[in-house]
Amino acid sequence: MTATGGGPMTAQDATGSDTVAAVVRQWQAVHPDLDTGPMEIIGRVNRCAALLQQAEDAPLRRAGLSRPEFDLLGALRRTGHELTPGELARETFSSGAAVTKRLKALTERGLVERRGDTRDRRVAHVRLTDAGRDLVDGILPEQLAYETSVLSGIDPEHRDELSALLAGLLSRLEGRLGVPRT
Repeated sequence: MTATGGGPMTAQDATGSDTVAAVVRQWQAVHPDLDTGPMEIIGRVNRCAALLQQAEDAPLRRAGLSRPEFDLLGALRRTGHELTPGELARETFSSGAAVTKRLKALTERGLVERRGDTRDRRVAHVRLTDAGRDLVDGILPEQLAYETSVLSGIDPEHRDELSALLAGLLSRLEGRLGVPRT
């Protein structure tokens, strides 16, 4: 992601040269009276997310995991303690039914263990097995290395600015959707 001259890419270098710019030009030709500014931002965020997801999921596919399964394993690893299926649903923004299905598959693979609560038999506690922890710890550095390489074409000052802008947008969206902030 560098400018033609080989230096870090600026916003001005990218303007008009991506797939979203082409879509915006087409919409402007059909509806010149519409403000396509929001499309230029949201469209690019969505396109970037899709492309990043494809590349980041490659190590997961090699390990035989889906993104949602890895998210469950990651939640258990980063919190460092057992979680209930309900807590995992909140951590991963998933439904209870989806978490139950994923936990069944991860348990069968020996990546997580479930144990019942001594006080309430309806409650289960889930923890990573050693194999689950090793799998997460093996995949995460590869993902971070990829993300580092993607961002290497953007100078650090712009990365910090982009991070702050996206944090503000995310906070606003989560507030509108009633998503609890941790």
